[in-house]
Amino acid sequence: MYYAHSTDRKDKSDWQPLKEHLEDVADIASGFSREFNAEQFGYASGLLHDIGKYSPEFQRRLDGTNIRVDHSTAGAQEARKLYGIFQSRILEYIITGHHGGLLNYGTKECGLDERLSRSFLPDYSAYKSEILAPDLNKVRPSLNPINNKMGFAISFYTRMLFSCLVDADFLDTERFLSPDKSSLREQYESFNKLFTKFDNYMNTKLSKAEDNPINRYRREIYEQCIEKAELPPQMFSLTVPTGGGKTLSSMAFALDHLKKYNLNRIFYVIPYTSIIEQNADVFRKIFGNQNVLEHHSNYDPKNEKSENTDTTQEKLKLSSENWDIPIVVTTNVQFFESLFSNRVSRCRKLHNLAKSVIILDEAQMLPTGFLKPCLAALSELVVNYGSTVVICTATQPNLNGLLDESIRPVEIMRSPQELYEAFRRVHVTDLGDMADTDLSAKLNAHKQVLCIVNTRKHAQNLYEQLSKSSSCCHLSAKLSVRLKAHKQVRCLVNTRRKHAQNLYGQLSKSNSCYHLSARMCPVHRRAKLKEIKDLLRNGDECRVVSTQLIEAGVDIDFPAVYRAKAGIDSVCQASGRCNREGKLDSGEVYVFRSTEAYGKVTSWQSRVAEIGSMIFDEWDDPLSLPAVDRYFEKLYSYEGDGLDKKRILPSFEERLRDIAFPFEDVADAFNLIENNTRDIIIPYDDKARAIIKQIQYTGFPGNYVRSLQGYTVSIYLEEFKALERINAISSIADRFFVLDDAENYYSENIGLLNRKCDEEFPLLTA
Repeated sequence: MYYAHSTDRKDKSDWQPLKEHLEDVADIASGFSREFNAEQFGYASGLLHDIGKYSPEFQRRLDGTNIRVDHSTAGAQEARKLYGIFQSRILEYIITGHHGGLLNYGTKECGLDERLSRSFLPDYSAYKSEILAPDLNKVRPSLNPINNKMGFAISFYTRMLFSCLVDADFLDTERFLSPDKSSLREQYESFNKLFTKFDNYMNTKLSKAEDNPINRYRREIYEQCIEKAELPPQMFSLTVPTGGGKTLSSMAFALDHLKKYNLNRIFYVIPYTSIIEQNADVFRKIFGNQNVLEHHSNYDPKNEKSENTDTTQEKLKLSSENWDIPIVVTTNVQFFESLFSNRVSRCRKLHNLAKSVIILDEAQMLPTGFLKPCLAALSELVVNYGSTVVICTATQPNLNGLLDESIRPVEIMRSPQELYEAFRRVHVTDLGDMADTDLSAKLNAHKQVLCIVNTRKHAQNLYEQLSKSSSCCHLSAKLSVRLKAHKQVRCLVNTRRKHAQNLYGQLSKSNSCYHLSARMCPVHRRAKLKEIKDLLRNGDECRVVSTQLIEAGVDIDFPAVYRAKAGIDSVCQASGRCNREGKLDSGEVYVFRSTEAYGKVTSWQSRVAEIGSMIFDEWDDPLSLPAVDRYFEKLYSYEGDGLDKKRILPSFEERLRDIAFPFEDVADAFNLIENNTRDIIIPYDDKARAIIKQIQYTGFPGNYVRSLQGYTVSIYLEEFKALERINAISSIADRFFVLDDAENYYSENIGLLNRKCDEEFPLLTA
């Protein structure tokens, strides 16, 4: 008897037979891959993936012998003997990688080719007595290459099959070793129940809506989405102005489309975590916590509140591993980096994208340097995997020149221009060059105003000027209530700088000046946003200086917004924070070019700002749909090869004849966020400090990773080293870095400060 997995029982009566494991994994992988007509490959990969465990050496290892055995190369070697190059090569990649990840094909000296050339594998031939490998030599996938990129199509097919195998392997192993955990999987409500919940919610919402022109347009948008859901799976665009209700309308499209064509899941892909938290809350309210997964770096399932909290948290944690839940709300980073990853943990979930509805919210935020690979992946999902993709935004990027004619998006709205005019609520003015002294004077003239700048340094300096000009100086103590009662007052304190700083923060609140940037940890930012929203709601004074993190999807409404020069899409997003609720006849958006040295931006930001300036010169209304279309046309034409700056797509075509792909190299290159940064933990509140103490006490940080993500700030490596030199940070559990001197280096108003190292390096933009 040969075994796949062992238990503590020495008589082996409850050990898992190897034949059973291989056949179970083959059945599961075949079921997953059937969604894209690849069940024969899926079945073969499951049967062969662990035949290396038939070696006597591996069986002795299960018996307790302390030896290492390579069991994942054998199946690939056997595939090379059994099949032609096409069939074998696909299986070689996914079988050798089912523990360590997809390899580069490489050469005889390095990579997959080198690994399969090994002659010292243990004898695994006993598999032939229990397993009959299927004949695949006449099996070929029916792939339609897009833009003649057959290499990319085959590599994508390989990655999807890899996903099927590794998820099947995990699930069968989990079912044997952890049956209690396994029983929690797929315990979700059916889509029939979710349809009913959504209809009930929308019927109530629409019946209570005031009968006015804007709400009539919102209803029309909703109805057009339902109408177009009848069209077959393909790529769509949904051009809806800010305030048009595109979140719920796009969900209505997704549900009806899924029902019509018997699709599997709904994925909502969003650029920023701030929007994710907002939209996921809406979806949880409608569908229930157990049916919606919010998946991003700052999300912690332990924060979920429901009747069966522990069970719900565990279910959501499990669903984050393979996205087997009805509705997934995730980030661009999580979604696209997984599609180009070679790692088992990231690729495991990809097969569940087949035959699903994928909504890209704020699609103009697709990363320009990786735009062509992102569009290629989306095109593959539509053409070869039966999915529908909806490109959803108020500022629709002009993608026609980048997509194959057969897959160009079908617009869901009948008249986007009419909608633009109906929801137009701002007037845009170009103020030209402006120094911060003049800018702060203009901002102080408004009772409620938002100013968005391009760098953290600019946000910090402008906020400080604005606070000073609001007649609040940084000299205060615990007497804030009494101090506020005076028109003019000075208070001197004898205690440490922190005492003055904290009370200054309280006094600043009375002047309603706020700063927002990624120098503040997410928990801190959320608390500040709540304070700001309360002031706006009550009609109180509120002046906010922010980096661009506030632009996309943050539900906030100012009567006036100032925006440092940027791309037209950014100006459009900023204008979406102005007169958002339509309370004024017209809100005012002012665009300016900062003359301050610390307001200077990166070369890319400067480039998009320059193209944006061209649009301002050419169009009376630079935010109109034709102007936005022209902006993206100019931008993409100017970028050229920079739309695939790491040459991801060509790398899959270079050795197509040998089906030799650089999976590892592509995974390393495809990083939407700069990887020359470090995260540091901010001991911002009692919860953060308690978690840090717990890690220091136990030495086991794994259980606290998600809980700490709301307390992190990312900084450049140079700044990280500078803080190390001045002993402002320390390491815990050899994994996390904590800001030790929070009193001097973290401000309630600003976030992370740079007291001794401001001039050593540039600050991150938002």
